Amino acid sequence: MLVTGVGILLSAVLAFAQTRPPAAATQVPRTSDGKPDFSGIWQALSTAAWDLQDHSAALFGTVGVPPGRGVVEGNEIPYKPEALEQKKQNFANRATEDPAFAKCLLPGVPRATYMPYPFEISQNPALIGIRYQFARAVRTIDLAGRSREWLKGWPDFWMGDSRGRWEGDTLVVDVRKLDERSWLDHAGNFHSEELHVVERYSFIDRDHIRYEATIEDPKVFTRPWKMTMPLYRIIDPQAEVFEWDCRFDQDSEKYKDAVPK
Repeated sequence: MLVTGVGILLSAVLAFAQTRPPAAATQVPRTSDGKPDFSGIWQALSTAAWDLQDHSAALFGTVGVPPGRGVVEGNEIPYKPEALEQKKQNFANRATEDPAFAKCLLPGVPRATYMPYPFEISQNPALIGIRYQFARAVRTIDLAGRSREWLKGWPDFWMGDSRGRWEGDTLVVDVRKLDERSWLDHAGNFHSEELHVVERYSFIDRDHIRYEATIEDPKVFTRPWKMTMPLYRIIDPQAEVFEWDCRFDQDSEKYKDAVPK
């Protein structure tokens, strides 16, 4: 009789578990139109800004490159042979030529997402704005202008032109018109003016986002490739994204020591 009672209880628990929505789904914040609400202050905790692939530690001057696992699927970036030579030159000159860490220029997309600084997302049904602490970078994601043509003849932008759409609970962002002068990381991984980035943002739970970026550039790479990483919500109630110009005196010895190599 006891065995029968336990069996009935387990059956009831399993039936309830199967009909109940997953805990993560019930925790996802939503806007008034029912879409996931990514508003908040977020930060990547990877070392991808230094190197998208697996890398060991390197210490130079007063700043070190922290060791870390790569975020690239398969840990391989499929360069064309001639582009790989350019990447090697970039790596050799990274201390002075990295547009972000050495020159404090806008990091571009996707690098802005995994710079080691926070960024703030603000969202409404028509538009998403992202404000990054590094170099005061900002971008907008147009959720209502998917039908707009990608205008030819217009100059490229450091942060690109972003168009968003929803695939279920995933925000998909199509980014084009990116300036070829930005790098993908401090290791010299780069792109051309033909770069096309497709980002995907989806909640893991209310305080964690799965971020994915697919990189396509037929001028530099033999095929599209993908990176993936978590983004962490900063839950400190006093958290703030400060304005920071990231400017050094590039002629000073102090500047030369401060640049990560």
